[in-house]
Amino acid sequence: MKFIMRFLFTFVLFISYSSNHLKAQTTGNFIKASIGFGSSTSHYEEKNPEIIDGFGFYTQGEYVMGITKWFSVRPYLGAIFTSTDEDKIKNPQGYKVETNAFFLGTKVRLCAPIPWVAPFVETGVGASIGSFATYTEFVNEKKNGVLTHIPIGFGLAIGRKNNIELGVSFYSNLSAQQSFGGFTAGYSFPLN
Repeated sequence: MKFIMRFLFTFVLFISYSSNHLKAQTTGNFIKASIGFGSSTSHYEEKNPEIIDGFGFYTQGEYVMGITKWFSVRPYLGAIFTSTDEDKIKNPQGYKVETNAFFLGTKVRLCAPIPWVAPFVETGVGASIGSFATYTEFVNEKKNGVLTHIPIGFGLAIGRKNNIELGVSFYSNLSAQQSFGGFTAGYSFPLN
């Protein structure tokens, strides 16, 4: 525990000192577009070793308000469409985890001010609108409509202007007992 606290303290000091000298993200307004591989999974670890997850398509757009070089606010809008492989659904129990939804909300991002490769972490709150099915050994949920979610993301902003991103975004949806998200690549376009 002491090691973690020391590391976090050193990291915060490094960010504070170097944020005036380095550019991890620029201030101003941008549009960021992301596309990637979508995934849906149950919140519970199943006893059956065969994983019954959903896979598919993920896309998201963000309006980025870069307040400082290390902090930004990001309203977002996106869509995810996942389904469980038909061979896995043919199991006797019919286990599956699927998400077909549009989602929106607002995130805040902390970005380390490191040139060319800047790690970031983000979180916020949002809503998902669509269909959510979670049928596993421990969960039997099907929800339709509007559900709240909590986004959590991390990744790297790369390039000379840090406008290319590789990241992972997950959205925890407690009422449907599932999380969905994507492994994405994105690009930020400046607004003048």
